[in-house]
Amino acid sequence: MNSITQNIKRVALAGLIPVMLTSCLKDKPFPLYGNKASEVINYTFAATADTLQDKTYSTFLSSNGNYFIQNNGGNTNYNYWPQAHTMDVFIDAFLRTKNDIYKQRIKSLLNGTKISNGNKLQNEYYDDMEWLALSTLRAYEATNDADYLAAATTLWTDIKTGVNSNQGGGIAWRKSQLDYKNTPANAPAIIFAARLYRLQKNAADLDLAKQLYTWLKGTLVDPATGIVWDGINGDHDGQISKNKFTYNQGTFIGAALELYNVTGDGNYLSDAVRTANATIKDLDVSPAGLLRNEGQGDGGLFKGILVRYLTLLTLKEDVSSTDRDAYAKFLKYNAETLFAKGISRPDFMVSPDWKTKPSGTTDLTTQISGVTTMEAAATLKAAGKF
Repeated sequence: MNSITQNIKRVALAGLIPVMLTSCLKDKPFPLYGNKASEVINYTFAATADTLQDKTYSTFLSSNGNYFIQNNGGNTNYNYWPQAHTMDVFIDAFLRTKNDIYKQRIKSLLNGTKISNGNKLQNEYYDDMEWLALSTLRAYEATNDADYLAAATTLWTDIKTGVNSNQGGGIAWRKSQLDYKNTPANAPAIIFAARLYRLQKNAADLDLAKQLYTWLKGTLVDPATGIVWDGINGDHDGQISKNKFTYNQGTFIGAALELYNVTGDGNYLSDAVRTANATIKDLDVSPAGLLRNEGQGDGGLFKGILVRYLTLLTLKEDVSSTDRDAYAKFLKYNAETLFAKGISRPDFMVSPDWKTKPSGTTDLTTQISGVTTMEAAATLKAAGKF
């Protein structure tokens, strides 16, 4: 009888162990990546970035050489906003390698974008123009070619026409919908205005950056967490859309960081750190420490935009070492996961889900997100952060 009783107790205890473990996991849902040893892989981020650059260029360049097409499955449509981010990754590669081929690609893309857009740079969407303004300003700083500054200035003049008092302030999303305001039309404008002020010291640019930031933080940032919401009045009802897209977290981090850079006001840096800390722990944004799959189309680009601006914060020495180390760990896990699981080889196409190989066609947006992340990983590794 004692032997039977002991066996029953062992079986009962064994049955309880999974329940106990499940309970513990629920109490501590993140970051799971922090407790796992990395698989032994040689993460050649710079070499992989080089290959991704070449494969992206050869796969997505339009037949007339003016722009990069929608996907690798035969859809040759022109879409304005991914061209700016394609230009950004060319700038990344030029800064990393100093290879003049990237300077040629940057210039060809600026000229081709203008041609493909009806021989003008201006667009219906204010956020679209802001992305191109940011990339052309970066191109100017990287190359000292005045054509890029001229393009950025032309865009900035048009972007500022979107400022109005609807919803209490901010820049509209598009010219035909001036009462809808969102993070994508405001955070990049703040980044641009602060950077332009750093270059030209025009007080009006800094004043506008501060004005837009005050509106954005007061309207679309969750005061309880620091997570950034998407927009307000999209359905003409005055309501806030509380979708938590990855790129909105990134651009707000970038906006706060750039204002800190030009003002030295620590409150801005604190805001950037608060949102970054929330982002890497938020189960909707980065479940189990991995940036979520936001699909293809526009969503394919979102993760790369977050990675770009979180990388800048990771490299900022004024941020505490504890926070910088946490961001580096997060970015390293995401880059390693993408490197090992989310890129098909030998074609080097990128998946929208970084933990699985791509299936079917790959959109330009999704591809550029992956290139951005590999370039960022190469930068962080070179800086000794990985």
